[in-house]
Amino acid sequence: MDGTAQSGKGRRLLDRATAGIPASLYPVTHVAELPARPADSVDWPEWAAGPVVEALRANGVKAPWRHQVEAASLAREGKHVVISTGTASGKSLAYQLPVLSALVEDERASALYLSPTKALGADQLRAVSSLDIKKARAASFDGDTPLQERDWVRAHANWVFTNPDMLHRGILSSHARWSRFFRRLAFVVVDECHSYRGVFGSHVALLLRRLRRVAAYYGASPVFVLASATTADPAAFASKLSGQDCVPVTEDGSPRGARTVALWEPPLLSELSGENGAPVRRSAGAEASRILAELVIEGARSLAFVRSRRGAELTALGARRILSEVDGALAESVAAYRSGYLPEERRALEAALLSGRLLGVATTNALELGVDIAGLDAVVLAGYPGTLASFWQQAGRAGRAGDAALVVFVARDDPLDTYLVHHPAAILDRPVEAAVLDPSNPYVLGPQLACAIAELPLTEPEVAAFGGDQARAVLADLVKEKIVRRRTSGWYWTSRDRPHAEVGIRGSGGEQIAVVEADSGRMLGTVDPGSACYAVHPGAVYLHQGSSYVVDELDLETGLALVHAEDPDWTTSPREIVDIGVLRTEETRVYGGITVNLGEVSVSSQVVGYLRRRPSGEVLDQTPLDLPEQSLHTRAVWYTISAELLGLSDGVAGTGGHRPGTEVLEPVGTGGSRVGTEELGGAPGTSAGLDPARVPGALHAAEHAAIGLLPLFATCDRWDIGGVSTAWHEDTGEATVFVHDGHPGGAGFADRGFAAIVPWLAATREAIVSCECPAGCPSCVQSPKCGNGNDPLDKAGAVAVLDTVLGALRQHGSQSGHGVA
Repeated sequence: MDGTAQSGKGRRLLDRATAGIPASLYPVTHVAELPARPADSVDWPEWAAGPVVEALRANGVKAPWRHQVEAASLAREGKHVVISTGTASGKSLAYQLPVLSALVEDERASALYLSPTKALGADQLRAVSSLDIKKARAASFDGDTPLQERDWVRAHANWVFTNPDMLHRGILSSHARWSRFFRRLAFVVVDECHSYRGVFGSHVALLLRRLRRVAAYYGASPVFVLASATTADPAAFASKLSGQDCVPVTEDGSPRGARTVALWEPPLLSELSGENGAPVRRSAGAEASRILAELVIEGARSLAFVRSRRGAELTALGARRILSEVDGALAESVAAYRSGYLPEERRALEAALLSGRLLGVATTNALELGVDIAGLDAVVLAGYPGTLASFWQQAGRAGRAGDAALVVFVARDDPLDTYLVHHPAAILDRPVEAAVLDPSNPYVLGPQLACAIAELPLTEPEVAAFGGDQARAVLADLVKEKIVRRRTSGWYWTSRDRPHAEVGIRGSGGEQIAVVEADSGRMLGTVDPGSACYAVHPGAVYLHQGSSYVVDELDLETGLALVHAEDPDWTTSPREIVDIGVLRTEETRVYGGITVNLGEVSVSSQVVGYLRRRPSGEVLDQTPLDLPEQSLHTRAVWYTISAELLGLSDGVAGTGGHRPGTEVLEPVGTGGSRVGTEELGGAPGTSAGLDPARVPGALHAAEHAAIGLLPLFATCDRWDIGGVSTAWHEDTGEATVFVHDGHPGGAGFADRGFAAIVPWLAATREAIVSCECPAGCPSCVQSPKCGNGNDPLDKAGAVAVLDTVLGALRQHGSQSGHGVA
């Protein structure tokens, strides 16, 4: 099929998806045609073991692609390597070839495979086992491994498939029982390593240093092979994650079919209104249902990615309902797929999709990582998945067999999605983000050092691998707490009890709040104590493996949240009063009357109530709560604006603020006038010209939009960050807008915002201006987690503030050598 015909298939499917939509309501804002790419195949390397090559050929791999052999050969030579290529580019072969060859050639060799999810690990184990290489004894060791099988794995397996959680709790904590395995450890494979970011990634980075240390104790020095979706500067990220210098392989030699990429903005709904009467858009999930139904009618095998498990179920139900009105048989060809399904259920769904019996599937990101679904005709993304790496990972599921395909990105009702559908280059032409992690975070480093010392005494030369001076400061605190004892030969663990069980690597550590079903006593999961008040407050809707529960009681003293099963047609949004104080300013840049700062802050907050909302955005009611105040020590980026640049002679009182997942019941600060988009603007670099009554609303709106756009520059979700805006702050003495990390000690997101302050705020301004609403809505300046009930907000004032800030940064930044012009 030539390129024209290939491109025509994607266009034909898009025409079907938009069939019947009036021209005045046409939702597609941009269409791009991505050309096909031929394969770049090479010969099998001479060093590859014969039985391994024969097995791969028998499984349909006639010849490897260039990037696979390049990465595999580097690993074979003993170099740490990261392969960072697109979806369906065969990254698994890059580590299978050197690992399996080593196991065939040396009966003493062993290897460890790490994946972020058990499902992906099971898929990769299944792929290796299907090769049926006699000398490769691959086995799983995770939470699902029966106790009677674990002894066999320790004693006989030479390729162990596990996840970071089990490595932390079940392997390193009892490494003496794994001595045979560690003595022979030749390779460590870290799959989908781009998913290790933020606090979780920081824990995993230190976990890998603990792994290297234990392996060295038994005389091994394994080669690290990391596999990643396309990411910015993969060598730097992989080196920071593994603690080893990694060589990057980024030139993708795999074939790819032509793809038509359409950006889709749902229409505004005139019959519904959101908070404070703001307009709301038709939901991305509802649009995805309709698109999926149209594609199924066309006979196209399609996948719709939805952000939540419940959303995936509702999208599938919506598509079925539409199809049942056309042909009852078609309704049976749509299903939901999410985490929580049994392995046999997942396999049945995958087989049905591959065979064509199932044409449409609505899924969470359970089908993003590694599961081998090929040959799809279309992919629908209901909402931006948070990073460009995930966007292209999901989009790459379309046309995986080299055929042409359609990709539709449907914007949710928020500032980032709205910005992206109106600025195609931000998706199509921009390089993917760098993953963010911070192993020096003391809230992560402390628990990890405690675990390392409990495993083996820590010597002075080993401190450098854990952060040098920062690690020494944390060690001093552990000694003061009498958890660790300092001797001339190093640091020693003082207790008989191991600390591993108390360290949660997917959070900030510490005692977790157990979520328990009251009727059965079954524990559903755990929640970090710092987020319990807004995640499992009384009345909150709690989701677990696709099922909904409502919280009856939260007892922080006993660490218990009691819930009952219920599937309401509404969600909950906690509201919280927030205050922020500057603890330490690390960097300050002055641009005339604007200063931009990075440092440590203390955020105090108290959940005082919650809203119930329908999926459409309609607010049902609000309920007060009486919960204790919480405190968070974290990192923030903030900018201040002089009264002169605001156009004022004196400071103005009034505040606004929120943090991840939070809001307050009563508005704080003065009300501001609201004006239409025709009044937006203001000359860059001049006074914002605001009267005092408008300043709180202008700053508040600018803060909301900035939080919404930061994920464009740092690999985070808007729920990972929070903010506070105030027309006068006691620590700065000026009007100030704060954006802070939502994790103790920070996760690197504020640092990225500080580094990208000009493009970040420029994108924030564009997101506000691009929105067609008259006075502010969830697509631009309203926030679902607002601490002030989205009041006051001044859309036009926010643009005036951002014009003034950006003008000063561009004018004075170049003069002072800050490189922001």
